[in-house]
Amino acid sequence: MGQVAWKGLFLSLFDYKTEKYVIAKNKKVGVLYRVVQLSILAYLVGWVFVVKKGYQDTDTSLQSSVITKLKGVAFTNTSELGERLWDVADYVIPPQSVNIPDARCYKDEDCPQGEAVVAGNGVKTGRCLKDKDSIRGTCEILAWCPVEKRSKPKHKPFSSRKPLLASAENFTVYIKNSIRFPKFKFSKMNVLATDNESYLKSCRYSTEHPYCPIFLLGNIVQWAGSDFQEMASEGGVIGIQIEWNCDLDKAPSECNPHYSFSRLDNKFAEKSISSGYNFRFAKYYRDAEGVDYRTLIKAYGIRFDVMVNGKAGKFNIIPTIINIGSGLALMGAGAFFCDLVLLYLIKKSNFYRGKKYEEVKSSSRKSLSSPAVNGNQSPEPLGGL
Repeated sequence: MGQVAWKGLFLSLFDYKTEKYVIAKNKKVGVLYRVVQLSILAYLVGWVFVVKKGYQDTDTSLQSSVITKLKGVAFTNTSELGERLWDVADYVIPPQSVNIPDARCYKDEDCPQGEAVVAGNGVKTGRCLKDKDSIRGTCEILAWCPVEKRSKPKHKPFSSRKPLLASAENFTVYIKNSIRFPKFKFSKMNVLATDNESYLKSCRYSTEHPYCPIFLLGNIVQWAGSDFQEMASEGGVIGIQIEWNCDLDKAPSECNPHYSFSRLDNKFAEKSISSGYNFRFAKYYRDAEGVDYRTLIKAYGIRFDVMVNGKAGKFNIIPTIINIGSGLALMGAGAFFCDLVLLYLIKKSNFYRGKKYEEVKSSSRKSLSSPAVNGNQSPEPLGGL
């Protein structure tokens, strides 16, 4: 018996299976089939080709450069600084970090001469300074003294606090952005191409003027969901996102920058002690006796992080053919699903299986009796449930 089974399995390898088309007069399965077809067609046309533009080749390797300039003048009169005029050279300053570390020692060997202090306040002189009866002392450090004044202004409610540069709300920020998509050799800028030299002096960015790169500082903070006077007092970080999504099958004028603004520091986090933004800078001078002095200023300011991303697409026959082929394959999967319903899930599934699958053996003496294999006859219609 085992040999017969193995022989039958071996001989079945040489059987040839050909399709047999059967028209099943079953409205339920027919409606299901059309719904599946329409769903696949809607997905292919609506999502793949219209929304995702599956007929295009894309380039996401965006090359970008950003240049920023801040303009504005402010006048202040305080007890600490007196009357002072602030311009770009005064309030656009790179951040620095200052701290006072511990430099404890027991003997001079614990203070190697020339060794830098961890926080960068100065270098050790090689001397360990002690009080008369003290065993432990402090390394002498060649540095600016005092490093930083620790006293702070008395706390006032926000409504009564006024930032030093409160008028900076009307300062302007110039953001020049140039982009290039190397695959398509396409370049563009966020500045209007015009010969009018006075355009950049008078324009301000808005939805009506998307190619004016001049932004009001107060508007940027407002678009980020914050209050300018509060941010000017405590500092903060603003993220400026520039997005270029370009359909190069259209005119170059249709490729436009889209801006979004968000606050990046932890201001909106509950019980956060690291919100805001501040930095330190120094002003140096020398007195008549040749002694060097400096004024260390801890400033609370606004930092801008400009981020650029985007992609470009253009028609290409290769992704078009690939997506069409994927759609046709889904059509075949839909037909396979409806076959499973017809042959296994409905009440008369056994009847339909008997009509769909038929074994035909060739004979030299007898003619084929099945009308389904007669090439001159139409497919056999089958009744419903």
